[in-house]
Amino acid sequence: MKKNITLLLLTAAFSLAFGQIKPDWLDEDFRRMKFPENVYFTGFAYGEVAAGKPLQEVTQQIKTEAQADLSRKIRVQITSRSQSEIAAVSAGGQYRESESFSNRSATESSAEVVGAKTESYYDAKTRLVYALAVANRYELLGYYKSNLTMNLTQIESLLQTAKNLETGGEKAKARQQCEAAKALLDNVRYAQSLLTAIDSNLPDSDLQQTKTEHLYSALTQMQARLAQGVYIYVESSEDVFGQKATIIANKLKADLANNGCSFVENAADADFQLKINGSTRLFSNENGFVFCYADVVVELYDNHKQKVVYSDEIAQKGGSNSQEKAGRKAMENVVSQIIEKIKKWINI
Repeated sequence: MKKNITLLLLTAAFSLAFGQIKPDWLDEDFRRMKFPENVYFTGFAYGEVAAGKPLQEVTQQIKTEAQADLSRKIRVQITSRSQSEIAAVSAGGQYRESESFSNRSATESSAEVVGAKTESYYDAKTRLVYALAVANRYELLGYYKSNLTMNLTQIESLLQTAKNLETGGEKAKARQQCEAAKALLDNVRYAQSLLTAIDSNLPDSDLQQTKTEHLYSALTQMQARLAQGVYIYVESSEDVFGQKATIIANKLKADLANNGCSFVENAADADFQLKINGSTRLFSNENGFVFCYADVVVELYDNHKQKVVYSDEIAQKGGSNSQEKAGRKAMENVVSQIIEKIKKWINI
């Protein structure tokens, strides 16, 4: 009984490995008839299972190649359609629309076709694996129309949030919302490109190009407004011969404000975080005139790059008729050096 069960299991395994029914789609003519180009996109690939290579691994590789072939055919149509549109629009002198088409065609290289179905077949005699990827044009139309609407809705929401933040003075956070909206525009451009490639007669109500251009214009204008001025968070620790002070911080903010910078109370809302650690030391006292040095450690952190872009130690002398006044003067004098050092990083 045990031998019979073992034999049955071996027979089943043999059938799975070698008894696959040869599919009709291996024939090119059949593929053309079964999956006409006006209804389907198809991708086809095949490859040999080399000695020592697992069948499952090779099969997955060939299926991936078939999917890539399908994507490539769609991208060819997108590029061809976009180029013809660019030429037609450019000839009419509508440069804004021409730029729009260029942006759409530029996103096609990152295309990933959703909803493609992939089948594979292994021929044990020839040790070849075949794969076919198929995507229904009308299913793609439905998916990307929905995808387009979803992304545009998200962009509207992000822009509204950015507007509210801008009104409330939280411009750094508003910029983040704009960056997120800008990234979603790539998805919108690709969806429009794919929809146009599938059906060149789709109306604006499906492509939503008018709405897209309106949102693009609003985003561009908002980013231009938010780009005016740099937002800095200042963290200062200053000691003038044992007395806590904010001499450097106060003068630094005043001078930077004259150069278009603004200051925030929360480090997360800033473009840059500026840390200052300063102390004073006596240098000389001659005939009632005192010279002191301000020793300052400066660190500038770029919130967008997520790294320290500038760090240094600066020493600056100041003189007056008392030690405290000389120390304070040195603190004031060091500000111009700090600004000179950091201005190339904060673009002022």
